Amino acid sequence: MKNSDGLYLSAREAAAELAISPATLYAYVSRGLIRSEPTPDSRKNRYRAEDVRALKERRVPSPEPRGLRSFDADLPVMDTEISTITEEGAIYRGVNCVDLSENDTLEHTATLLWDVADVDPFDPDNQPEMSEEMRTIAAAARRAAPIDRSIAVLALAASADPRAFTRAPDGRAMVGARIVRLLVATMLNAEASAEPLHQQVARAWAADNKHAPDLIRRALVLLADHELNASTFTARCAASTGLNLYDSVIAGLAALKGPKHGGAGVLASQLVKTLVDRDVAPVVRERVALGERFAGFGHGVYKRGDPRAQSLLNALSRAGAPRKFTREVPERIAEATGEFVNIDYALAVLVHALRLPAGSELALFAMARSVGWIAHASEQLQFGKLIRPRARYVGPAPGRRAGAAE
Repeated sequence: MKNSDGLYLSAREAAAELAISPATLYAYVSRGLIRSEPTPDSRKNRYRAEDVRALKERRVPSPEPRGLRSFDADLPVMDTEISTITEEGAIYRGVNCVDLSENDTLEHTATLLWDVADVDPFDPDNQPEMSEEMRTIAAAARRAAPIDRSIAVLALAASADPRAFTRAPDGRAMVGARIVRLLVATMLNAEASAEPLHQQVARAWAADNKHAPDLIRRALVLLADHELNASTFTARCAASTGLNLYDSVIAGLAALKGPKHGGAGVLASQLVKTLVDRDVAPVVRERVALGERFAGFGHGVYKRGDPRAQSLLNALSRAGAPRKFTREVPERIAEATGEFVNIDYALAVLVHALRLPAGSELALFAMARSVGWIAHASEQLQFGKLIRPRARYVGPAPGRRAGAAE
């Protein structure tokens, strides 16, 4: 590839300049950080050299403490050792989440994301403290949505935990495990337990399905973290003010509820319910003709499909889930819209196949992602720096008088 004018770099040159893999380069392109275009005489793409070098300068270690480069108006990027996103899936401290989901549990995933080696956060004796006030709130909110009930109980949990404000990394991991166990128990309307988390969920919600424990385990691992999404950023912002981990998780739970984030799984379940007794092709054709979007399809990073979703759908297919939902729907919608399946749709198919309670898409998402929030909140507390981005003002010029006639 000839780039004699110096405006462009090949994929190999751009990756070498940034010391990254080609997969990471493509992720930067998909996020709009580096512009690319086809070369006139080849099927390969070329990359704008100025974008590559500007990104390289931003990635050079700053004299400031690591953390959010709060005043970078062009690219508010946060350093993290926890996770990143590639076309092959999310990477948890160097380990691909899809590979991890083949055999590992959410508990083991937590120890990886929390970078714990010297203690066992999920020791059977490390159980959450439950005050009488917490029990009263949990009982009163028994019929409330699991995520709302959890926010209410967690709001009192830090006061009940004498070690909630520990600054030791291992101590924070122990607090994190108590939070996760409390969250899962509260969502299930059950007592906290040392039993593996996926088995607790399967016993409470799908006791008669032999495939439920493994499928739920996979989903929890795949959903544990996904870099700096909206709820994780919210949790980190909360932690940066000096909040404890309990309150940081509450911040993440509130952000997760939105229909553009964790709530998208509920919308995807509505699509699945619509298609249970109807042929796929006419429904897809009708919605496309009306300009409607399909919840659970399309992703800002995964342009050719979410590897987490494909992994979970493959497992569901092996477990006997209807081919209509594991294959036909994704194929028809991709063909009609060019948008590929994401984890929200796969989660909706899981809920349908296992006959889980309504709204459990969001609950499962929250159980899993709490592990990521704790990892990011702990990292932010370790940085010790307040997250304070600046706003770019685009309002009327200064000097305008209120109420002045035009």
